[in-house]
Amino acid sequence: MKKNLMSVLILALVLANLILTAVLTISVLPQTKQANELVSKVCAAIDLDLEGGNVDAASAVSLEDVETYNMNAGEAMTVNLKPGEDGVEHYALVKVVLGINKTDEDYKKYGSSEKLTEKEGMMQGRVFSVISSHTVDEMRENKDEIQEEILKELRKMYDSNFIASVSFTVTYQ
Repeated sequence: MKKNLMSVLILALVLANLILTAVLTISVLPQTKQANELVSKVCAAIDLDLEGGNVDAASAVSLEDVETYNMNAGEAMTVNLKPGEDGVEHYALVKVVLGINKTDEDYKKYGSSEKLTEKEGMMQGRVFSVISSHTVDEMRENKDEIQEEILKELRKMYDSNFIASVSFTVTYQ
């Protein structure tokens, strides 16, 4: 009789556990879905890539769709760099090349060589302000980050992403 009573008690506990698991699943699953939707909306609002990695829209541009534009007609620009720890003034001779996305909707509005030449002074000002805010050591160590910073400034200036990339060659003095 004792074994049957234990079997009935175990069966009752198993059924109670099954019922509580079902209740828990039914109550938690909708909340989890709502939380996932909220996270998706927030990520979309701040323009994050949910698939992972920092894939920039410009990096998805095919090489065939990129046109190059040499600022200052390919001539080097002299930029005063921020004094470093050594206290010595340094200069950088910089040649800047822009990669322009020919398939972007703003290409016709801003991207032709004539239109870029018209605004070149303003673009050079942005490039100068970014580069001059760095020391010679920062320029040597963080070239990619500085190129990204220039790209963000130029995109902000035009309020468009038709500029796909910024690259520069630099000589220090």
